[in-house]
Order: sequence, then C-alpha cells, then structure tokens
Amino acid sequence: MAKPNKKGPTKTVEIFCAKCKTQLFKYRKGGKGALVKCFKERIVDDYTKTPCQCPSCDQTFARDTLIRGAPAFKMIGGKVTMK
Repeated sequence: MAKPNKKGPTKTVEIFCAKCKTQLFKYRKGGKGALVKCFKERIVDDYTKTPCQCPSCDQTFARDTLIRGAPAFKMIGGKVTMK
C-alpha cells in the first residue's frame, strides 16, 4: 500500500474538543470530507499533553494506530470538531 504524501496539503485546519472546545491540533488536511484520521507527520502544532487525550476535560478523542504503514490517530466519531 502507498504511504501518505510526506509534504501533504497546504491547507491547515484547527481541531477542537467537541465537549469543552479546547484546541487540540493544527493539522494539514487534504480533501473536504469529515475528519476520520490524523497522520502524525501532518500535525503542525500539538496542544495535547498526553496523546489522544484532551488536556482540559481528559476525554479520549482518538486511538493511536498505523494506517497504510504510517502512524496516525483514528478519530472517535463526534469527539472532535474542526474549523
């Protein structure tokens, strides 16, 4: 399987916790669909203290996985929003 593009898209989105609206990531997202996964190499700024956990309300918003051989966070539905 092909790995995701290293450079990735230039458009960045901000990802927030759906429960407390705390910013979690600034991420280079490709396409215009829903946020299903976040490749770790595309994360520009990481505001979390522990991986996959919101720093203010301690809600788990993702799972740590390998997608197409690259480390990524698989988002849990309804736990994050993006702008």
